[in-house]
Order: sequence, then C-alpha cells, then structure tokens
Amino acid sequence: MTDARRELPSVSALLETSGVRSLLAQHPRRVVVDAVRSAVETARTAGGTQRTEEEWIETITCAVRESTQSSLRRVINATGVVLHTNLGRAPLADAALRAIQQVAEGFSNLEYDIDTGQRGSRYSHCVDLLRQLTGAEDALVVNNCAAAMVLALNALAQRKEVLVSRGELVEIGGSFRIPDIMARSGARLVEVGTTNRTHDDDYRRAITPKTGAIVKVHRSNFAIEGFTSEVSVDRLAFIAAEHGLPVIHDLGSGLMLPLDSYGLSGEPTASSALASGATLVLMSGDKLLGGPQAGIILGAAAVIAKLRKNPLARALRVDKLTLSALEATLRIYLEPERAVKEIPVLAMLTSSVAEIEARAHAVARLLRESGLETQVRASMASVGGGAFPTAEIPSAAIVLAGNAEEIEEKLRRGEPPVIARIAEGSVLLDLRSVQAREDGTLTRAVLAALS
Repeated sequence: MTDARRELPSVSALLETSGVRSLLAQHPRRVVVDAVRSAVETARTAGGTQRTEEEWIETITCAVRESTQSSLRRVINATGVVLHTNLGRAPLADAALRAIQQVAEGFSNLEYDIDTGQRGSRYSHCVDLLRQLTGAEDALVVNNCAAAMVLALNALAQRKEVLVSRGELVEIGGSFRIPDIMARSGARLVEVGTTNRTHDDDYRRAITPKTGAIVKVHRSNFAIEGFTSEVSVDRLAFIAAEHGLPVIHDLGSGLMLPLDSYGLSGEPTASSALASGATLVLMSGDKLLGGPQAGIILGAAAVIAKLRKNPLARALRVDKLTLSALEATLRIYLEPERAVKEIPVLAMLTSSVAEIEARAHAVARLLRESGLETQVRASMASVGGGAFPTAEIPSAAIVLAGNAEEIEEKLRRGEPPVIARIAEGSVLLDLRSVQAREDGTLTRAVLAALS
C-alpha cells in the first residue's frame, strides 16, 4: 500500500504557488515559510490526507494570519460589565486618543521647561488640573493605585506601624491583597477592630510611638451589611491630628463627578474625600475617572513633595503617553456636562434604558435581516472595576438563538472578538457596555462570525 504522506507537496513546491507568492509579497518570508512548514507537518501527522491547492492556501493563510496577529487586540465588550478588568477597563475619550497620537509621533516637553529653556519635571504635568478639579494642594501621578500606596507608605511610614481596620483588608484583582502590597512598602501592618465593626477607640488604643500612619481603604469591590460600624475619614483625621500622624485614604475608583442622579450612589468623589481631612487621597486613573491606567496621589503640598523626592517615585513613574491621555481626560472634566457625554465610561453608565433598548432593537433588526434568529431582552448590567459593587443597572441585551457554547466561542474567535455572556442557556450581547459608535462594528462582527 502506498503511503499517502509521500504524495504531500514539498515546502519549496508550495512556495511557488500563486497563493503563497501573494502571501510572500505581503508578509516577511520567514513567517510564510514557517506557516508552510507547519501546514505540511500537520498534514503529515494526520496521515497525508489529500488536499487541493486552494485548501493548502487556505490553511497556510490562516497560519500566517495567526502568527502575525497582535497579542494585545481590541475586543468588543458585550458582557454588560462596563469596567471589565480583564478587558482593559476604561476605553479612552477621543480627546485622550488625539493627545496620545500628538505626543507619540514626535518629541515632547516631558522633562523640559519651554519657558526657561532648562530641564523640567514630568511630575509637573496634570498637577494644575488635578488641583483645580479636586481642591488638592498638590498632586503626583504614578503608574497605578497600588504603586501609589507603596510609595506613600514607604515615604511616610517605612519601618513603622500602619493602622488599618480589619474590615478594609481587601483583595483586589489578580489575587493581590492590600496587606501584601503594604508590606512591600517597608511598613508594618497593624490590624484594628473586627471584620464588621471598628470604632474610634480601636485606633486610639493601637497608636504607639512606633505608629507612622493611619490608612483608610474604601471597600469599593464589596459591601458589608448588617451589624456594622466603621470610622469615617474625618474622624480618623481628628484622631490622627492628636498624635501628629498622617491619614492615607485609598479611594480606589477615582470618581470625579457624583452619579447619584443616575442611580449610582455610595462612591465618594475625589474632592469630597479630600474635604474629609485626609492627608493623602489615592485613586485610579483608569476606572471611574475614565482615563489611562495611573495612580493619582492628592494631598498636602509638603507631603507630596516628600513623596516626589523618594527614590521609589522614579521606579513607579508614568510615561509621556499616560500623562498626555490623563491630562486630556482631566481637561474634559472642566465642563461636567461634556464629561458625561465624551468620557466613554460615564456615557455608558449614564445612558438611559430607552437609549440602550433603541440601539439593541436596531442591531437585532439588522441581524434578523441577515438570517440570524434574535430578540431583545431586558438585562441588568454592572459597573465593574471594583466600583459600586452592589449596583445593578437596567439595560437591554440581544439574545442569539442556538447552541450557546458554540456561539460564544465563534464570537470570541471572530475579528474583532466579541466577548458576550451566557445567561439561562443563551448568549446575550448587553449593549450597556458597548459604545454607541461600536454598534456597526458589533453587527458586522456577529454576522462574520455566525453567518
């Protein structure tokens, strides 16, 4: 019996076909050759199954596409979780994207003072806007909120004790825990109170000559209800002042505008946190603020100056692209009504249910006209990103009929990938977490994946 594997074309023969020559004209030769070799080896392993030239070209083209595809890719978030940590959290506003492009395509005054012609500081960028928007005396931007905590404690309480309520020893994304992050700063954690109840006297009794600071962590990703008690920032500031200690408030989400009128309450804004009397307020730039990933430190000028001089500040500093995007985002907040419309996270969170439903029906109609079986269903979305943990936001979702697991996989493997959720055995595309300008892209991506 003839071994079918002997009939397989050689790598050199496949490289001479018109289809592969076309690939060679578009991609590096090494990439195409590797794809051809991989296709031949796969066929040999399968026993040498006969293929037409068109089938060889299709296999090789798919291999080239996979090998040249970026690892970090844009996806459409149709999960209903607006600040989805696994999907990169906040999308940037158009103004922030333009700012990044402008700074990235040439040189910039990152550390150059144009007025004096002397060396400048990257720490000066965004400071005036943060002062204006929050009322802070000074500000410092580092690469994320955890870094802000490490820097603050290292500068203010290295080799000293730091008091934290047991009810605030939270775990954040990726299994990182506040106690572990704090320990890396060189400070020693001292737990006070109990999980559900902490009182003023718990802090007073724990203060010793070795105490370096009091930390307040906003429980942004969970809620404790029932028989509870906690000490407010203003009370902590009063207690700390009695002993000359700083209060560091880890605000977390970075909310700049109150969203109570949209049904989202319980999350303090940056300005209200500062007004409560904290020495430093730490917050994220890429959650509810809606900017790039960053850690923002607000507070007393003398204390910020101490952090700025700390050697860790250099290790935790941000680059020019982050600063350009953050500055552009903050500038939008000077006009709150504009911010709600132009900052994608705020626009998605504050859109009315009627708007979401109208968009869902429009997309579903286009899908049905192309032969897909769909319907629109009421849904509940969430904020995500460790903010407003108990909030459920009324939304609308497109339900796709068929085998849910197969549909979800096809959407996820499409171009661009559509990340949906499965509920009650059906695939749902929740439009609360899809930007309005993505509706057309979503429609085309679903049709390409499922038609």
